[in-house]
Amino acid sequence: MNDKTIAPATQETEKLRLSFTDMAFQGGAIARHDGQVVFATYGIPGEEALVEVERRSKDYLMGRVVEVLSPSPHRVEPPCPYFGTCGGCQWQHIAYPFQAELKADIVRQQLRRIGKFQQPPVAATIAMADPWHYRNHARFSVNRQGYLGFVSLLRRRFVRIDQCLIMHPWINQVLARLQGKCPGLHQVAIRYGVRTGQALIHPSLKEIDDSIPSGQTFYEEEFLGQRFRISAASFFQTNTLQAEVLTEVVRQKLALAEGQLLLDAYAGVGTFAVVLAPYVKTVVAIEESPAAVADAVINQAGISNIVFYQGKVEEILPELRQRPDAAILDPPRVGCDPQAFAAALKLAPARLVYVSCDPATLARDLRALCQGGYHLEEVQPVDMFPHTYHIECVATLTLP
Repeated sequence: MNDKTIAPATQETEKLRLSFTDMAFQGGAIARHDGQVVFATYGIPGEEALVEVERRSKDYLMGRVVEVLSPSPHRVEPPCPYFGTCGGCQWQHIAYPFQAELKADIVRQQLRRIGKFQQPPVAATIAMADPWHYRNHARFSVNRQGYLGFVSLLRRRFVRIDQCLIMHPWINQVLARLQGKCPGLHQVAIRYGVRTGQALIHPSLKEIDDSIPSGQTFYEEEFLGQRFRISAASFFQTNTLQAEVLTEVVRQKLALAEGQLLLDAYAGVGTFAVVLAPYVKTVVAIEESPAAVADAVINQAGISNIVFYQGKVEEILPELRQRPDAAILDPPRVGCDPQAFAAALKLAPARLVYVSCDPATLARDLRALCQGGYHLEEVQPVDMFPHTYHIECVATLTLP
């Protein structure tokens, strides 16, 4: 792809000449046409481009840039040959420093529009020094011929991938060894411990290549000096290096002190609980997933000041009797359950840190917390997913 032509245009579809004014939450550049909003993939704010319309609705149009007429100074040549077809990355055509700026701007937009914060306190995004080869987890689809790749979300077609530039090199090495050897499989999932060299590959590949370790029940990763076991059914951040940065931001924003009680809601395999336990008297951790709790019990071995509860946060939190001094809320993408909010507001920790991977639900939940008496001090974006539109944020709230 060159900087002028993004994708081949077709004669059958409508094309519009548009000027982009902004970037949308899910990665498309925004323009307007005849009073309707247009979301166009592979555009950049400030550009003028020819957009091929791919979908119409009553309220908006969705399209794809097929020719850049006036390129942004932030436009770069995407290094990946699959960019624009596989769909895994949406922003390789944007210079990485500007990606970080756009992510902070999108968070501000969501906080204004959904959260009704007039002047949202959003800090500059913490970017990666090297935004490539960061993913420790891949889930490849397999076609009938046994080749591995991804299925593009828009067109639902298989795209063979021989090397993914955002995957860890070890994962790409395994990918190369498996190409064309996996007919009959539906998917191959690969997880890799970048600090331990351990792997978790499913399904078992022993009949395909018994030299590749596969079929494990768990793998281990080292994280800020601690060792963690992660089972196949347990969640762990896909960017190990930047997850350490995120955890350090959380620790700093909590302003922990000896003698304090820390609440860790949606605790997963115990990452925050284990890393932060030395800074407080007690950590109360809550997690619903049985697999994650089983991992957490092993991960906290030798640490006596963590109390782990298995169950839904909205069910366990109202039963807590001791008020925490500080709390972490790290819910899934859908955000916090209203009952969990009610319980958190009743417990009223003096400092609360909310970790979110979805700016829209973050904005909604921050508004609910502020209506419950909290003050929003800062939202710190941390770029866990370079070259994609995904955004992780750490929000800090205090009681006046």
